[in-house]
Amino acid sequence: MSWGTELWDQFENLDKHTQWGIDFFERYGKFVKERLEIEQNYAKQLRNLVKKYCPKRSKEEEPRFSSCLSFYSILSELNDYTGQREVVAEELGNRVYGELMRYSQDLKAERKHHLQEGRKAQQYLDHCWKQMENSKRKFERECREAEKAQATYERLDNDINATKSEVEKAKAQLYLRTHTADESKNEYAAQLQNFNSEQWKHFNNAIPHIFKNLQDMDERRTVKLGETYRSFAEAERKVIPIISKCLDGMVSAAKAVDERRDSSIVVESFKSGFEPPGDFPFEDFSQNLSRTGSDGTISNTPKGERDRDVGPGSRSDPKHPMSRTKNKLWLFGKKPKAPTLEDFSHLPPEQRRKKLQQKIDELNKELQKETDQREALNRMKDVYEKNPQMGDPNSLQPKISETMSNIQKLRSEIHRNESWLSEVEGKQSSRGDRRHSTDNHHQTPHGRESPEGSYTDDTSQEHHTPHRHPSPAQSGHPNHDPHEFDDEFDDDDPLPVIGHCKAMYSFDGKDEGTLMMAENEVLYIIEEDKGDGWTRARKQSGEEGYIPTSYIEITIEKHSKGAVTYI
Repeated sequence: MSWGTELWDQFENLDKHTQWGIDFFERYGKFVKERLEIEQNYAKQLRNLVKKYCPKRSKEEEPRFSSCLSFYSILSELNDYTGQREVVAEELGNRVYGELMRYSQDLKAERKHHLQEGRKAQQYLDHCWKQMENSKRKFERECREAEKAQATYERLDNDINATKSEVEKAKAQLYLRTHTADESKNEYAAQLQNFNSEQWKHFNNAIPHIFKNLQDMDERRTVKLGETYRSFAEAERKVIPIISKCLDGMVSAAKAVDERRDSSIVVESFKSGFEPPGDFPFEDFSQNLSRTGSDGTISNTPKGERDRDVGPGSRSDPKHPMSRTKNKLWLFGKKPKAPTLEDFSHLPPEQRRKKLQQKIDELNKELQKETDQREALNRMKDVYEKNPQMGDPNSLQPKISETMSNIQKLRSEIHRNESWLSEVEGKQSSRGDRRHSTDNHHQTPHGRESPEGSYTDDTSQEHHTPHRHPSPAQSGHPNHDPHEFDDEFDDDDPLPVIGHCKAMYSFDGKDEGTLMMAENEVLYIIEEDKGDGWTRARKQSGEEGYIPTSYIEITIEKHSKGAVTYI
């Protein structure tokens, strides 16, 4: 159907309809704008969310647990998903909203042009109609005047009293009015014919053409809306494959969570390498008591001799049970704080071994880079020597010397770390052998525990009198409190002195089982470092405890069993 033929008389309604169409077109444009703003804000919030939960980490802080790795994989996929949301917003902004705004301006201009043409045609038709009406009224007026002139002429012509001049004058007036009426008639007929012709053209040519243009414009507007609806959906459809891959990646990350692997990483991360503590030996406090076969009476051994034989360390005190000492020596006690050392001796053996191995691997990578750089410089030097015009060979010599120096330093550093690694592995091997020997001889008294779980297996250290100078407090009070020392060293006999040491740094000794020392203070060594970074020492006052091996300079007596000198 054509608006020109079916709606030839609905110019005002078509004016309103086309205005409504453009208003709806712009309303949809505003909808798309708000939609893409929502998409942009959504993408921005997702970006901030990913950034918040995926902070920058150092290499040592990289997560190793499968649950953490999967979570960071999900964050990575979510970041890619966010990128696709940004693509959707960009597509909506450029291909939909931008196109709508441009087309809306074109529609407004075209509608204005067509309506102006329609109004001009209507105005011209109204002008023709006015001319026709004016000629019609003039013709009507002239006819009435001619009729009056004719009536006057007939009256005078029949009047016998009228003079001849009056009759002639009336006749001339009639002729004039009749002639004027004929001219008005001809003019009216011409205007009427012209108006009819213009009216036919208006309603059969001009208006149908204008309305047809308006109809085409409105149909193109409708088609454009359909295209933008499709573009709106295509913007989402295009990113669906990539979004599906992102979601598949999230599902794969969820499936990659391995609880057993995480458990093994926990073991690997915190395993100290120490052996569990052995059984406590039975302490026979009745070995110096003599009983008769009949009544079990106690012998007449002097009390003073029994006290000297048993010693203060063998007395039983119900207020000081062995369980208290055991709890303090247990592996779960607090570790004394020690500074980070170059050889990682402040760490437990297993962790120290891993750190040293990691350091060696890093140094080997640096060494390989320096070696490759040296080879590249040597090749460049050969090229310069063969082709002097390309460069001076001597200019490369400082760089080559610097690279060689770096290689030597790295090799020395690797050798030093490998020595420390061999030392740790050797101690771990010997510790395993001692543990195996202890398991095979379960009845043999076990060694003492350090706060980190180390042991003293030398039985000679259990039953020898210590070679130390008695403190004034001990010599002046023979019946001193048996718990004068820390509860952690409540043994049968004091350990023998196997060497001495000098404190290079001060140590606060705030944790249980540790010993406070001042810088340059000299102490006695009663138990060597078992690979855990701690040495058992005794002050001249008799106070015992553990001190960091890296804080002291040790000298082991040559006659001591298994003497080793640490520097």
